[in-house]
Amino acid sequence: MFSKSCEYGIRAAIYIAKHSIKNHKVSLKEVAKHTDSPPAFMAKILQKLTKTEVLSSLKGPTGGFFIAVADLEKVSLLTIVLAIDGDGIFENCTLGLRRCDGQKPCPMHVNFIKIREEMRYTLGSTSLKSLAEEVSDGVTFLKR
Repeated sequence: MFSKSCEYGIRAAIYIAKHSIKNHKVSLKEVAKHTDSPPAFMAKILQKLTKTEVLSSLKGPTGGFFIAVADLEKVSLLTIVLAIDGDGIFENCTLGLRRCDGQKPCPMHVNFIKIREEMRYTLGSTSLKSLAEEVSDGVTFLKR
């Protein structure tokens, strides 16, 4: 459903949020290790999330990646998906046609309108903080 970059970005953001709740910063190596992602690939993803202000980072011995505690409730999964993959998942044709809309729909167009609306709502109403708390509590996991 999401690109590999987006999947890694979501896992990374949840991991960083989990530590940000406790006011801890995490390193690139730590994020890559705990999300089972290649460090070089993760570096590009974290750079994109920092550039779009989903994450913050500080350099130096006490630096690392973090999300301000006040922002944890505001950052939704939708924010991360849009930062990494854009809105293509909501706008592009399900069958990959260049032009697909209400005037000239593909065979799947009408079926996917409701699914896309529900997905946008679910992603937009799911905060990073709630997911981080579930991981911290052992209810959900970021690795197999």
